[in-house]
Amino acid sequence: MTTDQQARPDGRGLRQSMSDLHTWVGLLLGWVLYAMFLTGTVSYFKDELSQWMRPELPAQSGVPDQAEVAQRVADELVALVPGSPQWSLRLTDARNNSVYAFWRTAGAAPGQRAFGEGNFDPTTGQKVSSRATLGGDFFYRFHFQFHYMPVVWGRWIAGIAAMFMLVAIVSGVITHKKIFVDFFTFRWGKGQRSWLDAHNALSVFGLPFHAMITYTGLVTLMALYMPWGQQAGIKTAAERQQLNAELSAFIQPGKPSGEAAPLASIEDMVRHAQERWGRDGVGRVTATHPGDAAARVAVARGDGGRVSMSPQYLEFEGTTGKLLAVHEGVGPAAETRGVLYALRVGRFSDTVTRWLYFLVSLAGTAMVGTGLVMWTVKRRQKLPDPARPHIGFHVVERLNIASIAGLSVAMAAFLWANRLLPETLADRANWEIHSFFIVWALTLLHGVLRPAKKAWVEQLWLATALLALLPVLNAATTQRPLWRSLADGDWVFIGMDLMCWALAALHAVLAVRTLRHQPKTRPARKPAPETVKQAVSKPANGAVLREG
Repeated sequence: MTTDQQARPDGRGLRQSMSDLHTWVGLLLGWVLYAMFLTGTVSYFKDELSQWMRPELPAQSGVPDQAEVAQRVADELVALVPGSPQWSLRLTDARNNSVYAFWRTAGAAPGQRAFGEGNFDPTTGQKVSSRATLGGDFFYRFHFQFHYMPVVWGRWIAGIAAMFMLVAIVSGVITHKKIFVDFFTFRWGKGQRSWLDAHNALSVFGLPFHAMITYTGLVTLMALYMPWGQQAGIKTAAERQQLNAELSAFIQPGKPSGEAAPLASIEDMVRHAQERWGRDGVGRVTATHPGDAAARVAVARGDGGRVSMSPQYLEFEGTTGKLLAVHEGVGPAAETRGVLYALRVGRFSDTVTRWLYFLVSLAGTAMVGTGLVMWTVKRRQKLPDPARPHIGFHVVERLNIASIAGLSVAMAAFLWANRLLPETLADRANWEIHSFFIVWALTLLHGVLRPAKKAWVEQLWLATALLALLPVLNAATTQRPLWRSLADGDWVFIGMDLMCWALAALHAVLAVRTLRHQPKTRPARKPAPETVKQAVSKPANGAVLREG
């Protein structure tokens, strides 16, 4: 026996060990990863989706002057929320047709909401009346902090899932020694082999992107997952203030002076920033203690056109408009984090780059999904009775149905709820979210009660119908049907309708292929053939006996 065999008595090498690791880390949190990938993929167009989910807001033709818009909305907020210790404006840009404002409520009693928010018309500065909805921000928030649980818990679960994904990527590369060769090989109708080919191709297609998106997901929340260095190195209030300045453009409200004083011209402050960053380069305006002599205003640079999420902002004295500080550089560690964060969210990108992000991320979603399905396909062939699988196989198969096909149904139902729920419904935005989870739970129940293949086909056809009919529902319930959007050149609504039909076609193809699929069962092992009668046989003592 060789030294290598002594070290590995069962004959298992590194690649086989990595294969087992890849299989189990991919399975244990695969359903969570699939949901994170799919909702994260949709989030690359969350701003456009938010516009579609607020059809009352007018279509935007060009970007209005940000300085004038900021002044109009600031004047409205001074009158709307007097005494607010802080408010912030996200200005209009090429992807947002309204100003989103967020403010703290002055003197909120215990148990009352201490914050407010709303959308404002950039032309008039007035608060616009539109249906209550989280829009695309729901999918964005869900993909890294989920729902119905404390935010910290959700982010911990997302972090653990991301770590599992990182391990799965590394172990997958080690396992598949011919992974790049297999990328160019796809065998249709071969059962397990076809699923493995699809999984390999999707994995290699976006391998650098998948590794980047997983690692940067951990980096963006590193202070949550590994807080000990920050706790040990940053102890004083001044150090914490410096840390906040390097990570966020939100200036913290200090103590008010108690002396009333109006804000200086917000328009002039934004114009000062435009001279540095361009006409459409401003992203946000934040004011602390507006109406007080201690007021401060921060004008922050937008994310477009720069591959870093590190904050860049100008800080002004609120009552005079005097420039107090320029924050355009951070330390190496903060800048590294800013670049990695920007690569993850892709907000620097133009439309073409954003579509590339979307397509590669969609391939990553399919990679996770094919891995989950391949687990059941591979093990079904080894079941003693495929019609009566053991409980572990049954659970995985049903979770696959609800997590993959069911999630498509639930996401489409969320969009249907946006159009069907009454606009006057109390807590309407949350009821859209409740609709999403109710439908998702029903798909799990359906998957448990129906035979597996029928459940797959029925849910895929349901997703097809919901997606295909969504443009029809939009035309029936809003003033923004496809023909009017085409006439107006409203590419947000045009793109939404076309994408719904494209995704409906994809789900229809999957439904047809699933319906036609016939699982291959492993043939019964044949008994060993009888040996030919030996002409010469050796007795135990080694003597040779001849026949005859």
